[in-house]
Amino acid sequence: MISDLARVLIPAGASFAIGILLTPLLTHYLYKYKAWKKQPGKTAIDGTQASEFYRLHEKNEVRAPRMGGIVVWGSVVLTILGIAIVSKFVAGAEILNLDFLSRSQTWIPLAALIIGSLAGLIDDLMVIRPSKDGMPLRLRLLIVIFLSSYAGWWFWHKLDVTTVNIPFGTPLELGWLIVPLFVTIALAVYASGVIDGIDGLSGGVFASIFASYSIIAFAQNQIDLAAFCAAIVGGLLAFLWFNIPPARFYMSDTGTMGLTLALAVIAFMTDSLGEGVGIAVLPIIGGLLVVTVASNIVQVAYKRILGRKLLRIAPLHHHFEAIGWPGYKVVMRYWVLSIVLAFAGVIVALVSI
Repeated sequence: MISDLARVLIPAGASFAIGILLTPLLTHYLYKYKAWKKQPGKTAIDGTQASEFYRLHEKNEVRAPRMGGIVVWGSVVLTILGIAIVSKFVAGAEILNLDFLSRSQTWIPLAALIIGSLAGLIDDLMVIRPSKDGMPLRLRLLIVIFLSSYAGWWFWHKLDVTTVNIPFGTPLELGWLIVPLFVTIALAVYASGVIDGIDGLSGGVFASIFASYSIIAFAQNQIDLAAFCAAIVGGLLAFLWFNIPPARFYMSDTGTMGLTLALAVIAFMTDSLGEGVGIAVLPIIGGLLVVTVASNIVQVAYKRILGRKLLRIAPLHHHFEAIGWPGYKVVMRYWVLSIVLAFAGVIVALVSI
């Protein structure tokens, strides 16, 4: 039997290798069928045309296909199922104990990843049509609310999760309110998916976040969950390999919807279930996601109250582009900040165990 650390690192390496091998085949078909937006343009949060975004990304939006997120969740699914099949049907393979497909730790986050990604895939297929009309925002939010409500109910009713652990404090008893809390967190994390706006940005940020939760789950002895998070990191690094400017494809909703829903589930699984503080450290580890959502909210509120915009364009990473920062500078600085925030969140989580 191999060590627990190897059980986490091997799926990460396998997912990365599968992602690297999967990408040429995927991109062949994405380019063959011209799976990109046919017309540039974006609607702002307040419903108006985002003219500043159009100025910055007029050419980029129609030069590369969407649906690059398939590399991430596709490599994770192939890894987890491949290892499970080998462990079950290949003689002697079970002794390695690499199978991390377990009902107690990975079924729920895997289901969230797959279902969310498929919903995002449908949206992307609608966006690449000549009409460029994707799934309405209200419908996407309803999907997130429905999925998160069911997941929250499962945590409350099936897993008896009724508390949120507080770092260095006593647990906060919520009872059935754990369900609306899960929905709120899922919606907030999903809203942060708009961080997928510059080549390489979302891949690096999400990789830091899931790597952090892999460490936290490992420290809680949730080895299967740690391996699942590590497999996502491997898939994200494979995606990032081809997303370095100029990006070969964009992650889009087929990546961000599944990843954000899975992240919400993982935060809850590393909280009271893992006797940790997975929920409380999410705003730290995902600090850049918080900033992304907050900048959108502040922009809309500022414009409605004072009649003008606070930022040149929201979210914040596009504002930096608008004031003259090259895209690569924004991305690299976000990567640095995401690693710093990840370390800070992990430290808080580990000293709180």
